Amino acid sequence: MSSQALLDRIRHDKRIWAHRVLTKHDQNPFFRVMKSVNAPTVDVEDRSVIMMGSNNYLGLADHPVVRAGAAAALERYGATVTGSRLLNGTITLHTELEEELADWHGTDQALVFTTGYQANLGGISALVGVGDTVVVDSAAHASIYDACRLSRATVRAFRHNRVDLLEDKLSRSTGVVLVVVDGLYSMHGDLAPLDEIAAVCEKYDAALFVDEAHSVAVMGPDLTGAAGLFGATDDIDARMGCLSKGLGSSGGFVAGSKDIVDAMRVHARTFLFTTAGVPAALGAALAAIRLMRTDEGAERSRRTLANARYLHDGLRAAGVDVGAPSPLPDGSDLVSPIVAVNVRDDLKTVNTWRTLWDAGVFASAAMFPAVPHDGAILRLCVQADHTTAHLDRVIEEVGRVLGDGSEHADRQAAPDEVGAALSSPVPVGA
Repeated sequence: MSSQALLDRIRHDKRIWAHRVLTKHDQNPFFRVMKSVNAPTVDVEDRSVIMMGSNNYLGLADHPVVRAGAAAALERYGATVTGSRLLNGTITLHTELEEELADWHGTDQALVFTTGYQANLGGISALVGVGDTVVVDSAAHASIYDACRLSRATVRAFRHNRVDLLEDKLSRSTGVVLVVVDGLYSMHGDLAPLDEIAAVCEKYDAALFVDEAHSVAVMGPDLTGAAGLFGATDDIDARMGCLSKGLGSSGGFVAGSKDIVDAMRVHARTFLFTTAGVPAALGAALAAIRLMRTDEGAERSRRTLANARYLHDGLRAAGVDVGAPSPLPDGSDLVSPIVAVNVRDDLKTVNTWRTLWDAGVFASAAMFPAVPHDGAILRLCVQADHTTAHLDRVIEEVGRVLGDGSEHADRQAAPDEVGAALSSPVPVGA
């Protein structure tokens, strides 16, 4: 490599150094290799584990109907379309899928992107630009913040779920204003108060864009996401969703009015300048959506949310620090399929992850920058097909390490180099 300056910068990058140290000592929670289908139990490298780190909430990734949809699309259209939607990349499956999504969401139109990340990146940056303002929740997904940067609009963040602070930002914003929030936040699994947010947006003539990536197909009267729980579907200008989580396929979409979707169709760079999604993913997504609009879909949603409540309540009873359920307008509350276990310390999180891994439980570790400094968590995700036995085992193992009378993962022995990698502000001896 010719640039010594670039090599020096890479070698002194703390996150790269930490990744290498954790990998060296087999303590790395990330980039583990899956060797079987996404299901409640998965073969990961050298062991079979209870999968608690997957977004396959409804168990559709391996559903025979979804598999058949993918196979039929592959047979008819081949492996790829080789072009962008603008040129030769639009096939019948795109238009069928977009019509199904719009009908399901009760909107004029919908637009399908190759990934959910691209749906946010292209969708938001197509609606606002220089001279406009984007007001965004501080806990919003990274793709939302990247979209704001791409748009070159002025970005103002407000403290997570604080509607009063949102209103303060809106009262001091000028020009075209777009508010962007998640319906269901992917790290801590809590819901945005979308009814209150929508009311404030209307008061200040601000457009509202809601990321329903983790809630679409999982919750709401029509299973279109969190907006339905708050009666806010008609008050949202654009609803983004993923095909790659609850719907068991790959891709993303935005549903909205004809004006909103046409703006994205002609301005969204991540739609215009990338190859369209592969036919198998489109066929799987279309089959999954149609399944979710049946009685079986409703039952899968019910089981997923029941499993989430069971896991949350079991962990809390074991003395584990989990977040509170999200309140709903009718006075009830909801536990989402994402149950966050608060650990807060990075080294303790890695040690706990490894202890659970050794015990046959696969959890997701989240540390900065995915969460704030000193906000490290273990992110546990339930699936519709998890059994009570699976969940009881998870509660037992997590409670053993992090609950009342636990074995204190923070006191477990770890190589000194691992501790240094997770605590030092700069690489030691790099």
